[in-house]
Order: sequence, then structure tokens, then C-alpha cells
Amino acid sequence: MNMKSTTATALVLALTAGHAAQADTLRLLTWGGYAPDNVIELFEAETGHTVEVTPSNNEEMIAKLRATGGGGFDLAQPSQDRIAGPQTEFGIYKPIDLSKIDSSQFIASMLSATQANTTVEGEVYGVPHIWGTSGLVVDTKIAGAVADYTDLCSDEFAGRVSYRLRRPTLIGFAFAMGLDPFAAYGDEAAYTEIMGQVEQELISCKSNVKTYWNGGDELMNLIRSGEVVASMAWDTGGWKLNSEIENVTFVAPASGALGWIDTFVLPARGQADEAAYDWINFVMRPEIAAMITAQAGNFTASQGADAFASDDLKARYQASFPQEAIDNIRWYPPVPAGLEVIEGSVLDRVNAAG
Repeated sequence: MNMKSTTATALVLALTAGHAAQADTLRLLTWGGYAPDNVIELFEAETGHTVEVTPSNNEEMIAKLRATGGGGFDLAQPSQDRIAGPQTEFGIYKPIDLSKIDSSQFIASMLSATQANTTVEGEVYGVPHIWGTSGLVVDTKIAGAVADYTDLCSDEFAGRVSYRLRRPTLIGFAFAMGLDPFAAYGDEAAYTEIMGQVEQELISCKSNVKTYWNGGDELMNLIRSGEVVASMAWDTGGWKLNSEIENVTFVAPASGALGWIDTFVLPARGQADEAAYDWINFVMRPEIAAMITAQAGNFTASQGADAFASDDLKARYQASFPQEAIDNIRWYPPVPAGLEVIEGSVLDRVNAAG
């Protein structure tokens, strides 16, 4: 073998060895649909990493990480309101190195909101991935004037609206009334005052309500039948109905849709941080994010990913969420202890009112 071929062979072997040394197994703790097989195949082919997926939910994620002191997984995906509290109490996450995240791939308002809600002692512990909202599902032909939560109480739609007796209704009505319940989270007296005002509004609105819905199927059937023309509901439900009934769709309320975000976090004892950062940056590419949306049904925080969605879903998303509506989403922060008791009492009194 001549010197030139020997050198070339050595270079190939060095590159191959280097690639192998950097190839890790990424143990991913996530929700069903968030890591589709076709995305994993592309990632493994590009990076050399392998991916092991454990499907889970918020409660199980926290329990698994708490039991192991943050071990057993390299990347997890709890909701943003399940990060600061568990980290403060159990120390199950490690800070995110933001220099290793391609922030240009994220919708800026979602990235900043998640960073703010997952900061503990000056360190950021989460970045956004999958998100969704609750707002209004409206028959725009009949109830096009419904643009905010309190519009459900208009005499024009008496007996033909619906919502749940759950905390999103309390929060949504508060914002529509010009109040800021999230700003009062740290002050029980202020929060009690806000909830008292919402309670009176909901009691006054009772005569407008056809029924308080419990399950999504129940609500969708009420809207399909025409018994309900406007309701609080989730975006995906509104878009599903729009695929069946052209004039029914999801509307982001003027005071802001209520948003949840499932995040990326690094478990405290994870062993493949570089693979985790590679996965985050890979799945936030718009064309890859669209593949996840097709599987999970919800959009991601990837900037521009809607352009790669199916034409029907893209049109519904863009109609419901122009940029100003996205920037106006009210993202759920962690709920302090004691607030759920206040809310439960309010909901009980509304339900019992004549």
C-alpha cells in the first residue's frame, strides 16, 4: 500500500472512530406521538445516535425522575408548569445550556415564556416543544360576534353556549374581565378577590348556558347538532369540527388563548447531554417539526413549521393564530399551593347557584 492510500485510510478510520465516539443512546421520556418512528430513523441516520423512547405523562415523569434522583433518562418532556416546583423540591433536573440550543428555530414568544416559567435561582431548566391552547369554538355564521370569553354571556346567545366548570373557565373569564389572575398567583388575598368577581360573572351567566360540558365528544355533538353555537374548548377540537362544518372553527379570544407547553428538560443524572441537544435542535427544524405535528396532532414551537403542515391543517392554524394571537397567548405558570382550594370553592358555589 502506498503512502497516499495509507494516509487516506487512516483519515477515514479516524473520522469513523470520532463519529462512533460521539454516538450515544438517547433515553427519551416523552408523551405518545412526540417521537414518531420516521423522525427517529432520520435522526439516527444523520447523527449516529440511537433513541430509546419511554412513553409517559406528567405524573409518571415526575415520579420516575424523583425515584432515581433524576437518573435513568437523558431527556424528558414535562409540561412547563411541572418544572420549577419539582426542581426546587427534588432537584431532578439540570440547567439547560442555552448556547447549545439553536434559538432561531423557536417561536420567540414561546421560548421566552418557557424560559421565564422554568427559571430557578437564575438557571433555565426548560425550552418549549409541543403546545396547545383553549379558547373559543364558534359557529361563525351564527355567533360571529363572540370574540372573547365573556361574550358567551351575551343575551343574543342565551341558552346556546357552553363551557366547563373547571379552572380554565375561571382563568379565561378573569382575563376577559380585564383582570390578571396569573399576576395574583403570589397573593392569595388578591387571587381570592379576582375569583370572587369571576364567580359573580359566572353566576349571572348561568341562564345562557345550555349545559356545562365534561368531555370533548359531548361538546362536539352539541355543536354538530346546532344546540350550542359558541363554547370554550381546545384548538384541536375546533379544527376537527372545521373539517366537518365549514363555519365552525377555533377562535383565539381577544384577551388571549390559554396555553400549555410541553418542554424539553435534562434529567439531573442524564448521561447523554450532547445527544439530547442534538435531538432538540433536530426536531425543531421546521420540516421535522411538521412530521411530529402530523403524528401528535398539536403544533410545535418551531418557527415556520406550519408551512410544512398539510394544507388543511395549515389553513386552520393560520386562520386561528395570526402572529399577534400567538404573541397574546396566556401561558399557564406553575400553580402555587392553596389556589386550587380557592378555585374549587368558587366552582362549587357557581354550580349550586340558582
